[in-house]
Order: sequence, then structure tokens, then C-alpha cells
Amino acid sequence: MFRRSLFGLALLAATGSSALAQVDPLPSWNDGAAKRSILDFVMRATTAGGADFVPVLERIAVFDNDGTLWSEQPIYFQFAFAIDRVKALASQHPEWKEREPFKSVLAGDMAALFAGGEKAMLEIIMATHTGMTVEEFAKTVEDWVATARHPRFNRPYTELVYQPMLELIGLLRANQFKTFIVSGGGIEFMRPWTEKVYGIPPEQVVGSSGVVKYELRDGKSVLVKEPKVEFIDDGPGKPVGINRFIGRRPVLAFGNSDGDLQMLQYAAGGAGLRFMGLVHHTDAEREFAYDRQSRVGKLDKAWDEALQRKWTVVDMKADWKVIYPFERK
Repeated sequence: MFRRSLFGLALLAATGSSALAQVDPLPSWNDGAAKRSILDFVMRATTAGGADFVPVLERIAVFDNDGTLWSEQPIYFQFAFAIDRVKALASQHPEWKEREPFKSVLAGDMAALFAGGEKAMLEIIMATHTGMTVEEFAKTVEDWVATARHPRFNRPYTELVYQPMLELIGLLRANQFKTFIVSGGGIEFMRPWTEKVYGIPPEQVVGSSGVVKYELRDGKSVLVKEPKVEFIDDGPGKPVGINRFIGRRPVLAFGNSDGDLQMLQYAAGGAGLRFMGLVHHTDAEREFAYDRQSRVGKLDKAWDEALQRKWTVVDMKADWKVIYPFERK
């Protein structure tokens, strides 16, 4: 005899039982195929004795960050941080006024900056993210998060997290899933704020990383960030990062772009019950609308594979009642 889980009741609520509506764990999601697929997955995964039951130790859920848990337009937020750091450090580097890509940043010429491609972006990241201890860098990130504002919404970047995804993370944790961020963003950039914003502690954040070196400074042990790339946690690097830092194949994976395709494929390749999801940015009025042609967060091959393999594709405009926490009444 199967034991019905708490979110078996939530599934009933989502499918029309008014008496149980108060237990809806995803109140910011419109009733539809995406919401039903999530609730169905959680119920099946947690129903003891059921054919799809997932043991607690195997309940690993991984989420991309940029474009999946918070916005990523018009530029990745970490790159906005790097640009602000160039401006803050410019007085210490007078040579930047004549040296690209810093010259374009200081002149406010974003078109020229982006024309430099990944090479220019990496040079800016290296110049603004290294030469300090891990603790010093974390303090710089915390100060920026507390003061910087998004150019369109005029709100702190950490307020531009997706309320429906916060509810999904909460639903999973309530059912003994361990939730991880697996992002192409820098691990040291994310760790200072993910626990406060998502409830995901730093040890459950996987991201791109630079080389750090151990030193003794004035008798104190520190880790110093060096201008060398150690690991890129994007595309095919994501399954490698999951294996290296988590050690278990996830049963749920959520992304939003082609950079997440291999992570979703890796999750799908395991035995038993699986859930693969994509956030599709379709709401230009409340957020942004983009996919196949976007320079940031391009969704092309992953979208095609999701449709072919019947993964869950979340239509932001159709599936989400609200996008950001501050929109709630």
C-alpha cells in the first residue's frame, strides 16, 4: 500500500481541489503542463513503495543560475560587476584610458567592448577578479550587490530572482532534495550571496573558477586569487563539474540556454525517474524575450532537444503569474 506524500496532496490542489488549494507549494505558477509535470515528478519521487521512488541520498537537483534563477539581460550580472570594478579601479591604472578593452569601458562604448568578444571579457574579468584574497573579493562582491542597480528595473540585482523558481527550490528542499547551483558564472562571485538569496550554501555552488594560491600574510593563512583560469563550468564542463564537486548524477536539472544542454543530457542519462526543465524567456513586458538569436543566454539546440525528448519547457509569459518577488501583491 503506497503512502501518499505531502505533495501528492499539493498535486490534487493544483488539479482542481478547492479544499486543498491552501497547500499549493507553487502559488506563483499558473496551472498548466509545466506546473503539473513538476508536482507529478515530486509526488512520484517521494512516494515510498512507488515504482519511481527516489531514495533521499539520490535526490540531487541542479540549477543553472543566469537566466534560470535570476535575470541575465542585457548583460550577465557578473560582467556588470566587472565593468563597475574597472571604473572603480581606473584611478590606479591610468594606462587603461588608452588600452582596450578598458578604454571602451571607461568611454561607455559597449558596442566596441562586445566587439572584442570573449577575449576582451576574459581580460576584464582577470583584471578585476584577481590579485586579492578570497575574503577580500567576497567583501567586494557583497558591497556591489548591496549598492548596484539594474539599468532597467533600478533594483538591486539580487531582487531580480525568479519567484516561481524560489518556490520550486523550496518545494524540493521540503521533500529532502539537495539543491545545487551549477553555473558558468564565477564560483567566488556567487558564493557570497547565494545562501541569503536562494538558501543554497556556498558548498553547494559549482561554478567557473580561477587558480587560487595559499600564502601566509603577516602570519595569517589566506588564499590569493591569481589571473589564471582553472575550470570553466559551462557546456560540457557542467557534467564534469557535477561529477567533480557533487559526485552524484542529478535526478533533476533546470537550465535556460544551450550552455545547459550537456547538464540536462547528463541528468537524463541516469536510470529511474528524471526531470529536465528549461526556462524559456518569452515575456518582454515583465522581463525579456529572447532565444535562438540572443548574444546572452542563447536557447537554440537545447530548445530543439527539449521538444524532441519531451522535457519540460517553462514559458515564462504563460506559466508564471509573477516573475520577481516584488511583483507579489
